[in-house]
Amino acid sequence: MTVKWGVIGAGGIAERRTIPEMTVGASNSTLVAVMDIDANAVSRVKDKYKVPYAYTSEVELLDNEEVQAVYVASPVFAHAPQVLEAAKRGKHILCEKPLAGTIEQATAMVDACVSANISLGLCFQMRLNRYHQKARDLVAQGALGRVVLGRAQLTCWYPPIPGAWRQNRGLGYGGAMMDMGPHCVDVIEYILGEPVVAVSSVQSSHIHRYDAEDTSVALLEFASGAIGVLDTSFAIPDEASHNALEIYGERGSLLAQGTLGQTPTGKMVSHIVPTTGGYKAKQNRYVTNVEQEGYDLDGPPLYGELVRLFAESLLNGVPLVADGLLGLHNLRVILGIYEAARRGSKITV
Repeated sequence: MTVKWGVIGAGGIAERRTIPEMTVGASNSTLVAVMDIDANAVSRVKDKYKVPYAYTSEVELLDNEEVQAVYVASPVFAHAPQVLEAAKRGKHILCEKPLAGTIEQATAMVDACVSANISLGLCFQMRLNRYHQKARDLVAQGALGRVVLGRAQLTCWYPPIPGAWRQNRGLGYGGAMMDMGPHCVDVIEYILGEPVVAVSSVQSSHIHRYDAEDTSVALLEFASGAIGVLDTSFAIPDEASHNALEIYGERGSLLAQGTLGQTPTGKMVSHIVPTTGGYKAKQNRYVTNVEQEGYDLDGPPLYGELVRLFAESLLNGVPLVADGLLGLHNLRVILGIYEAARRGSKITV
């Protein structure tokens, strides 16, 4: 038995990652319909993957009774109306991040899906990276002691492009933080096992100078007292950034590179100090009593695995990787970061 899928927004990330990965790695899923406002894109995807139905209107796709679940991969300004239309027709929904552009939109989306008794999942596929799962396990086991500080860096080079909605605050509801920050927030919360409770932020657009910010740094506060740092940017060359993930505790650290991204790759090393002792005035960073371990962890393609697990939830009732309520919380954190930057003060989430 398989879940029959429709894709809304068949270009972009859907064409690059999700559709090819789901057709190979999600044996419990069948792609039966695709939609995009770009007729060339939808025709290209239909022909390449031999999809039975292709549309340039989401309403036409949603009216197709064969479609049981939809993957919403459209720009963020279209998420709310498309999810609400899907909920009216009883389609289960896997939605790209962020869930919406405003809390009002996101709340309406969650409420509509609850009322219709359908599943609403969020595309937080980075939770499925084996390195992030290992980091979560090590933290939960107390390998680092109490966590002191976490950092997530996600950047890319994204110069001004005419019509790019992510560079238009009115369409994308923000820039680098709105686009990449949701993953950073989610991965740190996932690894630490607790939610963000307050945020502070500084933002700028001194390189590209388009409408939305090209660089944003946020401080996160957790109830436990741990602190998080997020740095997101559209103004750093891809070749010059390691997309670092760092978790520091009272007994050691986890240092990863390349795990924050669209692929299940990367590398990670743990540094554990069995006994910390008293104050060491020399502050020697290279000592023999540190237990160091490198990890080489293989995992399936992230987007295909996310689709497979969403379908598994529908077929067999296993929990969603990330649900609508988590998406709503995540949006509260991201919008809190923007509000903190505007006010120049800390915002409670």
